[in-house]
Amino acid sequence: MTSARVDVFRASDGYPIQFRRWDAQGEVRGIILALHGIQSHSGWYQWSSEFLAQNGYHVWAADRRGSGLNGRNRGHAEHGEQLINDLRALRIRALRSCGSQLPVSLMGVSWGGRLAAASAVMYPAEFERVVLLYPGIVTVQGPTRLQRLRLRLARHLQIVRDFIPIPLTSQLFTGIPDWQQFIDDDPLSLRTVTSSFLNAGSDLDAILQDDSATVLAPVKLILAGRDQIVDNPATEQLTRRISPRISVDYWPDACHTLEFEPQRGEIFSHLLNWLNTAQ
Repeated sequence: MTSARVDVFRASDGYPIQFRRWDAQGEVRGIILALHGIQSHSGWYQWSSEFLAQNGYHVWAADRRGSGLNGRNRGHAEHGEQLINDLRALRIRALRSCGSQLPVSLMGVSWGGRLAAASAVMYPAEFERVVLLYPGIVTVQGPTRLQRLRLRLARHLQIVRDFIPIPLTSQLFTGIPDWQQFIDDDPLSLRTVTSSFLNAGSDLDAILQDDSATVLAPVKLILAGRDQIVDNPATEQLTRRISPRISVDYWPDACHTLEFEPQRGEIFSHLLNWLNTAQ
């Protein structure tokens, strides 16, 4: 079994970003940069990260600034470009550490899928493959018209630290009581975000909704049939529009967080096969 090491790098503005890294075992096939969801952090995805590392991939999973292990400016980001730049800095660090010739795959989970897709649109030459696991590109319940107006007003007035609760319960992530308890008891889970962070998410949406948005790399979209957070049809439609080289896996009996599902072994074995063969 491969265990995670906690490491740190500094973003372009000096913010120290902590991350978990799992070193590849056996023949090294590449690097996976993993992005977590709005409330979670890299520690939620230990099983899948170990599985991918055992099968030849260096997995680098950064806790987003203000999330998980990163306690400074909790729940805050200035804008979408800042988050994309954090990811690009992680990529450079991983290539320097693991090998500059290794292919880099980008894997985004839930809200992290929004960041992954936008990053792949903006910097298509930097990622050889893109994996979107139940990505939060289009959600079942988005902000109301009034809430969107308030966020635009907050940005106009430079109100950046008005904290807003994340409207998600553990029951929306999984139907398994033990995992629900894990989420409820997790001291590193994010419970609130700033208005500026929500506007950063809108920045990412604007990138994806642009008519010219295209992801050049092969894309694997993985959806959970019993997802109560992601709007699966709308998400697949948008992803197909921006991804000419898309492959879709649909798991009808699974809930949102596939990491917590009983069939996760089968799910990630399918993903591994795609990573090893996608061109």
